[in-house]
This record gives sequence, structure tokens and C-alpha cells, in this order.
Amino acid sequence: MKYLKFGTFILSAFLLNACSNTTPTKEDLAKKIKMKEQLGQALFFDKNLSKNRTQACATCHNPQKGFTDDRNNGVNSMASMGDNGKSIGDRQAPTATYAMFSPKFHYDKKKKKYIGGQFWDGREATLAGQAGGPPLNPIEMGMPDKKSVVDRLKENEYYINTLKTIYGENIFNSVDKAYWAMTDSIEKFEMTKEFAPFDSKYDRFLEGKYDLTPLEDLGRSLFFSNNNNSCATCHVLKGEDKKGETFTNYEYHNIGVPENKSLRAKNGVKIHDDGLLANPEVTDKSKRGKYKVPTLRNVAVTAPYMHNGVFKDLRTVVEFYDKYNNKDRKINPETKNLGKNQK
Repeated sequence: MKYLKFGTFILSAFLLNACSNTTPTKEDLAKKIKMKEQLGQALFFDKNLSKNRTQACATCHNPQKGFTDDRNNGVNSMASMGDNGKSIGDRQAPTATYAMFSPKFHYDKKKKKYIGGQFWDGREATLAGQAGGPPLNPIEMGMPDKKSVVDRLKENEYYINTLKTIYGENIFNSVDKAYWAMTDSIEKFEMTKEFAPFDSKYDRFLEGKYDLTPLEDLGRSLFFSNNNNSCATCHVLKGEDKKGETFTNYEYHNIGVPENKSLRAKNGVKIHDDGLLANPEVTDKSKRGKYKVPTLRNVAVTAPYMHNGVFKDLRTVVEFYDKYNNKDRKINPETKNLGKNQK
């Protein structure tokens, strides 16, 4: 209820100003943004926006678990379960932390690469676009259409009053506009500091507030080194020891991640996951199997790993990458079976 009371306070202040016929000041605009953030927070945690009223954005993006899905879901957290309590996805829900820094999906002519966007295939350009996907996805929140979602919004007086105040009295005259207003507010919440605190031990080290242990410092040196590894090639954007690093260059790559047969035995999916090629804006078949480079922020607490959750341990991921440097590595680091003889 805390955010509702705060939102009511801001709403009252904004209404008083609206009656004055004066040009909005910076303070007025700041209040409006704050109203969107508060509304977005309420929407982010609202299970009523799913068909059976059992699932919210926060269900698959738990703030207590790095904004990822920490539920077991019968598949050891490799993918998310939908609102119907049965359907299982085929990709892992990516963390919502630091997602605000991903540029809009585009093709970089200089690099000759696709960059940015949301989801593993970048199919949504913005956070608002991403927020609008799950409510209408039949295997996620399961709502049949936008009107059904807007009707749920209308059940909540706080939503009605706040949406009208921010977006105009006629906002509910158009289902598409009302739905967009909902996603816009969620986007504003996902752009708050709660989603990008930059408060890890590494951040404190850069501020001179923490001394890395010898092992941590060695790992840091190896991570940024150009010798015998290539971590920084894809997982560094700003440069070595730069503040505000998100540890991804937002590019797309096919690194040969194996099919998650264990997951697919549960969800029944048989079709090939085309990765980047599944993005409606991409038609180049050479992009099949490429996925967006994920942030390494909170990576220690957001297992399992890769787009399909196929690896349960972080060490496995590191050893998997070692195959590019060590041609003799033929053993799956988790199953311990020879790669050519796996069954």
C-alpha cells in the first residue's frame, strides 16, 4: 500500500497544478515521471493482469533474485511456467536488471551487425514493447487480447485515475492507447535505479571502497586480458575498469550452445529455435542461431545459464568457452561424457 499512498499524494499535487493553466515546470514534469514510475511499479507486481490472476511481471522477474525467474517450474528453473500452471517456455527469462541500457534494435552498418533490442532475439525495440508481450502470450500471462487487459485495468480505481491524469481524460477511449500507456509506465519503473544499482563489489572497488581478494583480482585480470581468452570481446562495452559497465556489447552471436534436451522433454517443443532469425526485422538466414549477449551483472546468482538454461553452473559456462582456446576439450563439463559419444 506504500506506493499507492505515495502515488495518491503525487496525483493530488499534479491535479492542483493542472488547474492553474501555467506551463509545466521542471518540478511538474518530474512529478509526472514519478507518477509513471509509481504506476509502473504497481503494474509490475499486479497478478490481476494475467488470465487466471496468478502471474505478474515480477513472477518471472523476481527482484529478490536479480529480476529473474527463480521458481523451479518442474524444469530446474531452465524456463518459466505460464499463468495456466502447465505451459513451459523454451527460453530462459532474461534478467530485467540493466535492460534499460540496451539500445533500440538496429543494424550497425559499420560493424555489419545487429545490436540491441529486448528479448533474446531483440524482437522488441524498447522496454515498453517488451512489457507488452507477456500479458498477451498464451504460454505466459495468457490474456486473450489487449481489451481484456485494459478491462482489468479498469477494475482498479487507482489505475483509472492515474492513467487519466498522466495520459489524458480520454485515454480509455482507445484500447491501443490505454495498453500503450500501461507498457509506458512499466518501462518508466524499469528505468529506475532499482533495476540498475551498480552496487556490486566490483563497483565498490572502482570507487575505492573495497579491496578485491587475490583470487578476485586475478579473475579480473584474466577477464580483461586479450591473452588466452576473449571474455571482454563480447562482455565489455565501455572499457577496462570503467564505471557504469553493463558487461555486454548488445551484439548477437552463435557460440554453439547445445540444445536443452532435458527442457524440451518437458515442454514438448520440437521446432528449431531460430534465435535472431525469429526477429521479424531479420531475414538473413545466416543470423539463425544467434542470440543477444547477456549482461554479466548478477551472474553469480542468476543460474541456470545460456538462452535455454542448459548449463546449471557458472563454471560450466567458463569451461564451455574454453573449447575455443583448448582444442582438446571434448568433454561436456557437466555430464562428463565425451562430446562425440553423448547420448
